[in-house]
Amino acid sequence: MTTEISRRVRTSYALGSVGTGGFGTLPGLVLSYYLTDTLGVGAGLASLVVTVPKVWDVLIDPFIGRFSDRYAARHGSRRAFMLIGALTLPLTFTAVFAAPITGTWAAVWVVGAFVLATTSFSLFQVPYIALPADLAPDYHSRTRLLAPRIAVLAVAILLFGAGGPAVRDVAGGGASGYLVMAVVCALMMTLGMLVTTWGAGRPARALVPATPAEESGTGALRAGWHAVRTNAPLRTLLAAFVLQALATGAMLAAAQYVATYTLGDESAVTFLFAALVAPALLVMVPARKLAERIGKQRAFVAATVLFAGASGSLLLMTAGTGWWVYASVALAGIAYAGMQLYPLAMLPDVIAADRAVSGDRAGVISGVWTAGETAGLALGPTLALAVLAVTGFVSRTGPEVLDQPASALTGVVLIFSALPALLALASLVPLRRYRLDQKGVAL
Repeated sequence: MTTEISRRVRTSYALGSVGTGGFGTLPGLVLSYYLTDTLGVGAGLASLVVTVPKVWDVLIDPFIGRFSDRYAARHGSRRAFMLIGALTLPLTFTAVFAAPITGTWAAVWVVGAFVLATTSFSLFQVPYIALPADLAPDYHSRTRLLAPRIAVLAVAILLFGAGGPAVRDVAGGGASGYLVMAVVCALMMTLGMLVTTWGAGRPARALVPATPAEESGTGALRAGWHAVRTNAPLRTLLAAFVLQALATGAMLAAAQYVATYTLGDESAVTFLFAALVAPALLVMVPARKLAERIGKQRAFVAATVLFAGASGSLLLMTAGTGWWVYASVALAGIAYAGMQLYPLAMLPDVIAADRAVSGDRAGVISGVWTAGETAGLALGPTLALAVLAVTGFVSRTGPEVLDQPASALTGVVLIFSALPALLALASLVPLRRYRLDQKGVAL
């Protein structure tokens, strides 16, 4: 039997993806390029700039999750954390793209601002990830709650991924263009986050504190490690999701470089993003029905294999480009929709099964999950920039596009094709060990 969730709750929960999609997409897409091609930061140093704030994010997510569990058990919701994150994000996110200087000190500025921005985002994101287990009580209702969210996520990725650079270019490009882009996008993200905070942030059911055994740890990091160590379905699902986040993070970071140096048009990144994300809007209902027919795990495997094949085919860009590039990216986009829907719909199943044993530690689990996703998305651009550095990529501060060595041009293609394909295939190894049936029973 599937429990019906009101349209108001489904809609308000889904709109939170405007914030998560924007923050997850825009820095990964343009921050590396902003550092190397506007602020004149070398590729090697830029790789550290995009990584350090994410390391901080990984460390604080379990703390936010544990504190949100305690707060929710006492007050019945995690809304306060979400509200603080939503209200502070506009200032902190804008600061990331407001560096008043270039070179090494610009890198220092961006690191500091990005640390603050990731903190704001985590205060919203960690409780947001925990909400489905509180809002949807059974296997299929969780998929139905998550499907609209993933559809909005696809729109948000398209809106910010294609529209963000477009706003930058309309505003004149360069440092001022990035600043205008940041202000506009930050306000849009905050609006979506606030709608979710007030519309779905207070579950109807009472939350039960975690068991004394869980509280006996010495801190949030230990609590998170305890959850991973004692929950096999969480461990396998998280490993697969992190590898896929690493794949998409690398592909996302490479998109602007592919547009500029492979396709020969800086603005082509808008069309690459449209090709990647727009198909997801058409396949969300069939993707949900596929999961209901064959199960979430099998559907997840199918989406992963399709993504690996589609992204791997882009390796042919080393020989030449054409319309087929966008067709392959679109096919990867269809698969990417499933790679977002299925694991996020499986996570509440994991939390519900864990709750029967350990009480409510949804925040701890969502904190670990967010930390893993953050680590993957952070290391994706790090890998991308490391490959660029090794292959001899030349950074710039002016508007003129510099000639790159052949090795760097090959590196750009590899980051966008072979690297995400191999990582996606690697994620199938832990995914095969996931064992949890529709009733929440480990197999």
